[in-house]
Amino acid sequence: MDEKKSSSIQGFFKGLKTEFNKIIFPNRQDVIKETTATIVVSLLIGVVIAVLDLIMKTGLGFILK
Repeated sequence: MDEKKSSSIQGFFKGLKTEFNKIIFPNRQDVIKETTATIVVSLLIGVVIAVLDLIMKTGLGFILK
């Protein structure tokens, strides 16, 4: 039973190493592009939400007066 457990652990780490070798890390330019895109989209969504909030607040204020 000990040999079987040891063999399965070795197989796990062998498979782990094989999968780790398949990982492709992005280069610096790709990371910069993706980070910039994420920040720009986040800011745009924030602006849209702020404008919608202002419109709703103004509309409700007009209706309740």
